[in-house]
Amino acid sequence: MSKYEAVIGLEVHVELKTKTKLFCGCSTEFGKEPNSQVCPVCLGLPGSTGVLNKKVVELATKAGLALNCEIGTYTWFDRKNYYYPDLPKGYQISQVFRPIAYNGYLDIDVNGQTKRIRITRAHIEEDPGKLAHSGGSITNSLASFVDYNRSGMPLIEIVSEPEIRSGEEAKAYLEKLKAILEYTGVSDVKMEQGSLRCDANVSVRPVGSTTLGTKTEIKNMNSFRAVQRAIEYEVERQIAVLEYGDKVVQETRGWDENRGITVSMRNKENPDYRCFMDHELTPIELTREWIEEVRATIPELPDSRRKRLIEEYGLPAYDAGIITSSLALAEFFDATLQKFPDAKTISNWMMSELLRLLNAGNMELHQAKVTPDGLASLLNLIKKGTISNKIGKEVFEIMFKEGKDPEQIVKEKGLSQISDAGQLSQVIAEVIANNPKSVADFKSGKEQAIGFLVGQVMKATKGQANPGVVNKMLREELTK
Repeated sequence: MSKYEAVIGLEVHVELKTKTKLFCGCSTEFGKEPNSQVCPVCLGLPGSTGVLNKKVVELATKAGLALNCEIGTYTWFDRKNYYYPDLPKGYQISQVFRPIAYNGYLDIDVNGQTKRIRITRAHIEEDPGKLAHSGGSITNSLASFVDYNRSGMPLIEIVSEPEIRSGEEAKAYLEKLKAILEYTGVSDVKMEQGSLRCDANVSVRPVGSTTLGTKTEIKNMNSFRAVQRAIEYEVERQIAVLEYGDKVVQETRGWDENRGITVSMRNKENPDYRCFMDHELTPIELTREWIEEVRATIPELPDSRRKRLIEEYGLPAYDAGIITSSLALAEFFDATLQKFPDAKTISNWMMSELLRLLNAGNMELHQAKVTPDGLASLLNLIKKGTISNKIGKEVFEIMFKEGKDPEQIVKEKGLSQISDAGQLSQVIAEVIANNPKSVADFKSGKEQAIGFLVGQVMKATKGQANPGVVNKMLREELTK
C-alpha cells in the first residue's frame, strides 16, 4: 500500500423530502403496494408530459447552499439515454449540462485532522424504478421484478471531486453529508429505505503520480460501514492486480456484504448516454432574491452547533461532535438541557447509556421510549441523592424500554437511596466485623482499603446505600 495511493470519488443520490414526485402528483410515500403509486407520467407512457414540482427546486437549492455551492440562476433538464428495465421511458431526466448547484465543498475530520473535499456538482434528476431480484442479489437471481413506485421520485445527485484517499475518509464524508441534509430537512436520509444511496468510483496510482488510474464503480452498499469496507477491499484488489502485472478493467462492481468482496457486474468502458436538452420541459430561472430567501431558511448546521456546544457549554470537542452527528441527538440534548442545566452530565449519559442501548438494539433514537424530560428527571433524582448513579443506570434501562417516569420506577421497585445513618449503622458494623484485614490495612495507612469496605456496604444494601454517607460513617467508626 505504501507504493500506491487511492483516488476515490463519491456519487451520492439523495431522495428529496416531498409529498409528490418530480413531474407528477403521485405520492412519494414509502412501502406501499408495488406499482400502486404510478401514472402515465412516471410510467413514461407516450404523449404524457409532466409539470415541475416547485418544492424540488427549493430543496435542491437549499441543499446546494448548505454544501457551500454556487447556485445556477438559469438551468434546464436533459435526457440521459440508456436502456434498463427499471427505466420505462428509455431515458432518465437529469441535469447533465447545467446543474442547479456546483463548486461546493464539505470539511471532514479524520484522526484529528480537518480535510476539505470539494463538491463538483449537485443536480436534480428523477429516480428510476426498483428491481426486486428473486435471489439474494442480481448476480445469483433467475428473475427480477420491477416496481415503478419509485420511478419519477425527485433526487439530487451530489458528486465529489476524486479527493478522498481512504475508506475511512469516505465514511466521514458520508456521515457529515448525511447530517447536513438531515439538519436542513432536505431528505430523511434513510439508507435502509433507499433515500440515500452511494456509489464509489475507486482507482489507485503510484504515490507521487498525478495521472488517474483506471477506475471501477462500486454499487449495492447499504451502510456507511459497507462503503468503507467495500472501498478498502477494492483498493487492495486493484493493487494486487497491478502488482501481478495485469491491468485494472473499467467496470461496475457490486459489494457482496456476506463475503466481504466486490464482484464484477458489467463492463463500463466509455459509456455514451447521448445526452441532450429536454425541450418538453421548461428551463428553471431563479432570481438572486429568491435564492437568498431560501438561504434564510437554513437552520443551524452541524459545524455551527458543534462550535456552540464547545464555546457556550464547555463540552469537549469529542462530545460535541458525537451529539451533533445527528439532528435527533442534538435536539434530544438541547431539550434535556432546558430541564437540567448541566451539559457535561447530560453528554456523559447520552454517550455512555443512551447510545449504548441504541447500538445494542440496532435502533434509531425515535424508536426508544425515553424522553428528554425523562432523562432530566432522572438526573435530578441522582443530583438530590434520591438514588445513586448505579441505580440510575438501572432505572434508565427501564425508561428506555418502557418509557416510564423515573420517579414512578424508583417508587415501584423501592430503589430510593439509603442516606439515613440509623439504617446504615448496623450494616456498617457488620462489614467492619467481617473484614478485619481491610480494617487493619486502613488503620495502618492504606487508604484504598476504605474503598473495599464501602463496596461491601453497597453490596449488602444492593447498591441502595448513599456511598458518600457510607464513606463518612466508615471513617468515623474506624478512627474512634
